Formats: sequence, structure tokens, C-alpha cells
Amino acid sequence: MGLPVTVAVAFIAVAIALSLYQLFTAGVRPVGLFYQRGFHLAAVEVLAFLLFPCPGRNKNGLRLVTAWVLDGALIAVSIATSLYLTINLDSIVGRAGIPSGWDIAMGAAAVVTLLEAGRRALGWAISVIAIVFVAYAYLGPFLPGLLRHGGYGTGRIVGQLYLGQEGIYGIPLGVAATFVFVFILFGALLEVTGAGQYFMDLAYSMTGRQSGGPAKAAVVASAAMGSVSGSAIANVVTSGAFTIPLMKRVGYRPEEAGGIEAAASTGGQVLPPIMGAGAFLMAEYTGLPYLEVVRAGLVPALLYMGTVFVFVHLVATSRGLHGLPAAELPRFGSTMARGWHFLLSLAVLLGALLLDLSVARVGFLACISVAVLAATRAAWDRTKGGWPPSTGEWVSGGLIRLRNSFILAGRNTLPVSLACAIAGIIVGTVGLTGLGLKFSAIMLSFSQGNLILALLLLLLASLVLGMGLPVTASYIVLIILAGPALVNDFGLPVLTAHMIVFWFSQDSNVTPPVCLAAYAAAGVAESDPMRTGFHAWKYAKGLYLIPLLMVVHPELVLGGSILMVLGKAALAMVALASFASALEAHALRPVPTGGRLLLLLCASSAFHPSPLVGSIGAIVAIGYVLASRRGPAGIRAT
Repeated sequence: MGLPVTVAVAFIAVAIALSLYQLFTAGVRPVGLFYQRGFHLAAVEVLAFLLFPCPGRNKNGLRLVTAWVLDGALIAVSIATSLYLTINLDSIVGRAGIPSGWDIAMGAAAVVTLLEAGRRALGWAISVIAIVFVAYAYLGPFLPGLLRHGGYGTGRIVGQLYLGQEGIYGIPLGVAATFVFVFILFGALLEVTGAGQYFMDLAYSMTGRQSGGPAKAAVVASAAMGSVSGSAIANVVTSGAFTIPLMKRVGYRPEEAGGIEAAASTGGQVLPPIMGAGAFLMAEYTGLPYLEVVRAGLVPALLYMGTVFVFVHLVATSRGLHGLPAAELPRFGSTMARGWHFLLSLAVLLGALLLDLSVARVGFLACISVAVLAATRAAWDRTKGGWPPSTGEWVSGGLIRLRNSFILAGRNTLPVSLACAIAGIIVGTVGLTGLGLKFSAIMLSFSQGNLILALLLLLLASLVLGMGLPVTASYIVLIILAGPALVNDFGLPVLTAHMIVFWFSQDSNVTPPVCLAAYAAAGVAESDPMRTGFHAWKYAKGLYLIPLLMVVHPELVLGGSILMVLGKAALAMVALASFASALEAHALRPVPTGGRLLLLLCASSAFHPSPLVGSIGAIVAIGYVLASRRGPAGIRAT
């Protein structure tokens, strides 16, 4: 990790303690709300201050004493503020809205340390946005027009943000502390036991020989790992290290390879069962069963991944890009035999969900299944004379991998948990000042009651927020601000409104000028970051089109008869493929300008609520593409 030995040891110890505590509370004995969230936040803040220490070195390269003291003080305050709340919980409840001097002091310290931890782990932007919201609570009497309110003092603000369940220790942190971490640990266990390489090899064995095979493998593998990794950026730098060089090798330009990986990894964040923590948050905010949220997200996610796959195929065929030689690809049968236990662990997860167990228990069972199945497979290999040669090495190797998974989970939880806790500051301020109702009024005023205009405003707001907030925090803030208007004023179903906001919140990964997943991919691809971002934005067009389809065809989210859902999904996929063909000017053959306009018109028909209109558009699009096969062959110039 590049840390001093003592700091590294402390980080490992805290990460192991946090992982074991989370497993215990998820699968053995649940604890009270503030005890769960308090311990989790304290541990996460300590990890943040250990992993991102205060800068400051003397001319000999040694850290200054002041830097050590500052970090030590922040760690002590992080622990003290959580302990204070849990130890004095009964007294605080008894005071009911009349905080003592100590309450206010500890609450202010809790806010400051959290913002500093967020600044170090996530950058300045998220902490600055939270400070702006807190300032809004103070400065209400001095603001103009609709933004004006009576203003609040420090005691009232601290009470809202620290002492209750609507601020730092609210629903967002509760979801991170109760559900998200165990699934992050599940993903970490998969990674350290070799699941990432297995899914990569499996994807290459299925698609590697096709035109543009490495790019198609990137879509499949990134979707598989991205759905459990919890971070598009983390998925880009891990799977992208394998997929991007191979894409470049078969002929994709560096910015295209990076854009494809960024778009595919972003798709993993909307793909069930985990959806980058989104499914858990939606279940908590809507009050719906987790399994219902997962079902609702499945068809739209498959449409998105299908759209990226179509883009990849069109680029490959238009430029005559080939796949990899069969001799360089893993065999499907041997690959499947090597990693069947990873698929079995996913089956355990889905089976536990179908049994309607609690989400925390599902995550616990998933983690245990990965560890047990990986150990069983290692023991099986050992009996056949494979690795490891001795029982002692087998046990020690298993413990090392388990330790590494705890460390990886501790690192991966930092952006999610800190973003959720800081989002709690914003949510608490919104609830205190009534800003949500004012935002809804502004949204109605600007859109003039037109839902499409309201969604465009929401998309713009998500892009602006995404420049400073991580995806999870952006979703939380937007749903608190805009959710009531979408549901109460525009009449959208609650689950549809949440799904739209969640999808729009993903755009900060792939939309210039701030597209973090694309920038990470550019680093791996050695390409221009902005050009990579524009390619990612193009390949990820489903993030903007599919939410509109959710509104027009609610069956895609809410379900219905099998034939109805499959029919609407087929129409949507044809429309998205037509849109991609129009952008790339290629279908089975190059498409002239007139054909591109026709395909765009056919694609737009899917956004009409009448199935007849969409069906006619789909038939015309398919007919045009099939008829174009009789035209002259050609490869579009690069």
C-alpha cells in the first residue's frame, strides 16, 4: 500500500476488525441502529486518515511531527464522536431536541472530521458542496426569493446532523453500514480468489474469436464484475488492465478502447444484483422488498449492456476488425470447469434472495459461500497433487487470501461509506430547511408541468452534481430534491422515479467534462482523457435513452405479463440498435445519410406510448437493414 509499516499494520488491523464486525452483525447478531452505524463510520474514518495521511515532510523526507499529531488527533476525534453518541444515547434521547454544550461540541467535531475524511478520500468537491448546504441553513434570512428561510443556529443544525436519524447517521449511512459493506466484501472475496480472471477468461472464450472480440469480452466481463464491485472506476482499472491492451491490439483506437471499457464498467453499476449500492438505497427509500428492486432493474440493465455491445460490434464491422486467434484464447469447457465454484456462489446469493431472507443475511451467506467453495476447490486440487503441496501451506494461503479480501473491502468501502455519510449532511440540511419542496417548485416552474422538460432539467442537475459528488451521493441528493416532484406532481410510480434518478446519476462516470471512469480508462489506454470521455459518452447513450423508455413503457421497470415485457424490451432494443447504427453510419453495411435519418425516425417511434407505433418503427428499421445487405459491400474508412 506504500504506507509506513506501523500505519500499514494499523490499517490492516482496522480493516480486519471492521470486516469481522460487519459479518457478525449481518449473519449472527444484529445490533442497534446507532451502534451499527457509529462503529462503521468510526472505522471508515480511521481507515481514511491512515490511507490518506496529512502531507508534510522535512528536507530529509521524513514526515513532520505536526502531520503525525494532526492525523492522530483526527483519528481520536473520529472514535470519540462515535463513542460519545453510543454511550450517551439514552441521555440524548431524553433531552429530545435540547442539546447540551457537549452535544453541540461533539456534533461539530463529528461534522468537521467527516468532511476532512471525505476531502482526503474523495476530493475537495464533495466536502465543499456539503459546506454550502450547511451555510444555507445558517444564511437563510439573507437569501433572495424562494431560497429564503428563517435561518437556524448551531444547536439546531448540530441536532439535525449529529443527534438524530436524518443527518450523518441517517438512511444513506445505514444502508452502507448494514448492507453495502457485506456485498463489497463479497466482491473482494471473489477478486482475491480469482473470480475476476475467471470471468475475464470465460468472456474471452465466448466472444474472443468474433469481430472485435476483446471489446465484446470487455462488455461481458465488466458487466459481471462491475455488478458486484460497487465502483465503475475500480472496475475500469482492474478489468481494463487486461481488456484495453487487447482491444488496441485488434485495431480499436486507444480512446475507443478506453471509452468502451468505461461504458461497460458503468453498466455494471446498473446491473443487478448489487447495482453499486443503488438497489439497497432504493429498497430503503421506497420501502419495497430488495428482490423487487432487483427485478425492476434487470431489463433496463440488459438493454444498456446490449446497446454497448451493439456499438462495439458496429465499430468492429465498419472497420473490419477481427477477433483473436483461437490458439490464444482460453477454451470454454476447461475455463468453466476451473471456476464453476464462482458461479455456484452467485447461485447461493440468488437463491437466498428468492428465499426472501434479509439483505444483510443474504450478503453474509454469499461471503461465507465464496470462502467455503474456494477452500473446497483448493482442497480438491490438493488431493489431485496440485497446489498446495502441504496442509500447512493450504491453510496459511487461505488465511492470507482472507486477510487480503478484508483489506480490499476496507479500501473499497471508503468512497461509498464516506459519500453516504456526507450525503447525510446534505439530506439533513434539506429536511431542516425545506429545500426539497422549494426545488420541486423550481422544477415545476421551469418545466411548465412538462415531464420531458423536467427530466431534461433533472439530467442537467445530475451532471452538475456529478462533477462534485460520487454516483451514490448524487443519487441520494437528487432523489431527496426531485423525487417528490416526480412522484406527486408528475405522477410517476415511486420505483420508476427512483430508477430514473439512479440512472441519471451514473452520467458523471462517462459525461465530459467530468467523467471519472473515462479518465481512469484513459490512463490505462494511454489516450487523451477528453477524447476518451466523448467516446464513453457515445457508447453509454443508453443512460439517457433508457430512462425515457421507462417513462413511456413502465412495464420495463414495473413488470407485467411475460409477453408484454418481452415485447416492450424487444421494441426498445431494436430502437436502441437503430440509434447506434445511425450514429455509427453502419449496420450490416455502411448507411448513407438518408438511411441514418430513417433509422433515427424508427428509433424515435419507440418513445411513443402506442405499441403499434413502436412496432411499425421496428419493422421498418429491420426491413431497411436487411434490404441493405443487397447493396455494395464496403468498409468505412478510419
